[in-house]
Amino acid sequence: MHYRRLGATGLQVSALSFGAWLTFGQQIGRGAARDLVAAAWDHGINFFDNAEGYANGEAERVMGDVIADLRLPRDGFAVSSKVMFGSAKDPLPMQKGLSRKHVRDACDAALKRLRVDYLDLYFCHRPDPDTPIEETVWAMDGLIRQGKVLYWGTSEWSAAQIREAAKIAKHHGLQGPSMEQPQYNLLHRQRVELEYAPLYAELGLGTTIWSPLSSGLLTGKYNAGVADDTRLGQEGQTWLQGMVLGDTQNRRLERARKFTALAAELGLAPAPLAIAWCLRNPHVSTVILGASRVEQLLQNLEALALADSVEHAIWARVEALTA
Repeated sequence: MHYRRLGATGLQVSALSFGAWLTFGQQIGRGAARDLVAAAWDHGINFFDNAEGYANGEAERVMGDVIADLRLPRDGFAVSSKVMFGSAKDPLPMQKGLSRKHVRDACDAALKRLRVDYLDLYFCHRPDPDTPIEETVWAMDGLIRQGKVLYWGTSEWSAAQIREAAKIAKHHGLQGPSMEQPQYNLLHRQRVELEYAPLYAELGLGTTIWSPLSSGLLTGKYNAGVADDTRLGQEGQTWLQGMVLGDTQNRRLERARKFTALAAELGLAPAPLAIAWCLRNPHVSTVILGASRVEQLLQNLEALALADSVEHAIWARVEALTA
């Protein structure tokens, strides 16, 4: 495993990390979850990502139980949560958002579910148009001063919103955002590569990127259509299917097919090749992997070797086919 600093912080996170979105508490049982976390840990992964809204909090309960069962040393791993959408199926007005009240309540609930005394990373899962950014910055700083959170950041905020949060924090002597969790893959590049470009040096921003495989599109599993037993084919995932497949103008499926064809020509599995491409970006602190089987996770870990061994000319072909 390789380790990278989380932006300008001193926290060394594994270049590949493991997340619970759409799997823990929903798609797989506790036994499978335990095997996955154990395999991740055994292969050097030290960052585990979660959120209050994943399976309405059940993903955090499962992860907390599994980590406790495996007796992982608390000083050896980092765990995250995210706040915005709430954990209730139909949250009341105060049970969601980025108000001071919900930020505090959600943090306390995440600590209990994850069975830890503090969160290493705490993300504002999306911007909240109903809460002033200044209120959220003060709330996050308060959690840090209480020792409940070590670093806070954002997920899918605009560069202008991140910059505003950092400006408020600096003006009042508060802890500003240290990291952002954006989607980043061969088919979704603009925010990480263009919009956030000034922030890496300006704020020392780190990134914990999600969906390196575009929810499986870059593995080739949807080349022939969406099957019922796939992530996009699951009940209640219509919104995700629309986001991943896009419209005819985006040609996302066509571009993904070209990528998987190139991977086959090279004799490589498309998944680790797509993940390796993400790792080549020096502004990516860690790539969050999702998996429902240990074999799947182990294959994705092959990206570490590919990032160093694949020739520049091949990466140029990859980018040309997916542009």
